[in-house]
Amino acid sequence: MAHPAYYGIWHKLGSLLLKSSSYLVLLFLILPILVIVPLSFNAEPFFTFTEGMLRLDPAAYSLRWYEQIFTDPKWLLSIKNSFIIGIFSTILATVLGTCAAIGLARDEMPGRRFITALLLSPMIVPLIITAAGMFFFYSKFNLAATYSGIVIAHAALGTPFVIITVTATLAGFDMSLVRAALNLGAAPVKVFFDVIMPLIRPGVISGALFAFITSFDEVVVILFMAGPQQRTIPRQMFSGLREQINPTILAVATLLIVLSVILLLTLEWLRRRSQHMRGIEN
Repeated sequence: MAHPAYYGIWHKLGSLLLKSSSYLVLLFLILPILVIVPLSFNAEPFFTFTEGMLRLDPAAYSLRWYEQIFTDPKWLLSIKNSFIIGIFSTILATVLGTCAAIGLARDEMPGRRFITALLLSPMIVPLIITAAGMFFFYSKFNLAATYSGIVIAHAALGTPFVIITVTATLAGFDMSLVRAALNLGAAPVKVFFDVIMPLIRPGVISGALFAFITSFDEVVVILFMAGPQQRTIPRQMFSGLREQINPTILAVATLLIVLSVILLLTLEWLRRRSQHMRGIEN
């Protein structure tokens, strides 16, 4: 990127230092994650680089830990549970969060600030307190150690993310379109699906992805709420670190990194699409 014509030597030096420090901070944050990837191909059951790996000896690398993921019943159960719980909690969080955001976007909504703070409280309250409260509350309704209870708990954690993203999308929404559609005789449900939803869809999808990531990565609530049959990937990784350490955990972590990158790229694409639909140029 070319510097402006009025930049002097100190401006250019400051810009270079700022850019360099930004890359160093990024490297500091990313490097511990990137180290996991080559370690997951270790042929030996260690969490360190062997001499063969450092020499780039092909015999020191193996896919055995990735194969174990798909042959071990415990890992297969945790993968299935993570996707089942994540998908259903995402659907529930997306529906509730979208409805709440649309209601909170209306100026005539009474107690809007208080309701917003209440709905966003799961993001503010320490998660272990939330998990303990959920466990004692859900136990009274026999929802502890059940798929239904965990789905509801994860939906409660994901709903604030949907509210935030949809509310941000509604900030640039022209409510006169809704009033015009209602004046022309359209039913409220038709107005929602034909007028509002097409314009806020990127925000809804972004919120759904955040809710899915929250559910997929959550471990504290699972420790309180889940039984042996509801064990998820983070719970299985946590147990693996305590019971039997092997690079299978690193292989799973690598796959989760790939999944996270795909989701982040999707979110960036949705952000750009949302800006394009609202007429905002980068």
